[in-house]
Amino acid sequence: MMKYLRFLLLGVLAVLLVAIALANRAPVTLRLLAPETGEFLGFSWAVQLPLFLVIFASLLIGLLLGFVWEWMREHRIRSGAAKTARHAAWLEGEVERLKTTHEAPKDEVLALLDKTAR
Repeated sequence: MMKYLRFLLLGVLAVLLVAIALANRAPVTLRLLAPETGEFLGFSWAVQLPLFLVIFASLLIGLLLGFVWEWMREHRIRSGAAKTARHAAWLEGEVERLKTTHEAPKDEVLALLDKTAR
């Protein structure tokens, strides 16, 4: 059921994107600098593109910037989790090493508890 719902959602999204593209086919001029500034500096870069390409490229660039921003923001969390996992693995190894180097507990109740914990 979820698979069909996903295909339906993707189909609706595709129809919506095609409708936006067909409704916004007029060419627009993108300039790097304002015309007056470009004339003053002697550098004027401009390109003409259909409006729907500008809209879709803006959305894609925004999504990519958001993903990169989140990835950088969560770097501290990921590194802390990795450090905690390394520390836990070291502690487990230390517990195993201590179990092999020390004698078993003399108390019978502790010995039984130790066997049931394994």
